[in-house]
Amino acid sequence: MIVYDLSCDNDHEFESWFKNSAAYDSLRKGRKIACPVCGSPKIHKAPMAPNISKSGIKEMAPAPVPDEAKVKVPDVTETDDMAAAMTKAVEAIKELQTTIEKNFDNVGVKFPEEARKIHYGEAEQRGIYGEATAEEAQELIDEGVDIAAVPWQKTKPS
Repeated sequence: MIVYDLSCDNDHEFESWFKNSAAYDSLRKGRKIACPVCGSPKIHKAPMAPNISKSGIKEMAPAPVPDEAKVKVPDVTETDDMAAAMTKAVEAIKELQTTIEKNFDNVGVKFPEEARKIHYGEAEQRGIYGEATAEEAQELIDEGVDIAAVPWQKTKPS
């Protein structure tokens, strides 16, 4: 699986997962990917920064490189199934985001601090959401604070 930051012709940015780069290319060429904000099928890859964690890097053996003969390009049926699954996933993520925004308190960058206060009984028990770095999230998990990372739809300011 591979994740791409994508953008539509209206400059809405979002991310999406694909089986491989050939699946992305096939879906894009077939106009089977649409912007979750405006529905535009004119999609392109947005510039991406690598997500590299400096702590906890372990030496690993290189991943095996598949034989070119073994790489399978999805057929039309698989591509349609993947497009339908992606559409359902995007809709579910949008619905989850809407539910969170309506029912939880947005604490922004104070998320790690507020999550700890709730966990240790120093603040009222309630649902919160906000931002945390990968390092802050791992520290919360190590402390036993129950958190979850949710894919968030990026929105442009009006």
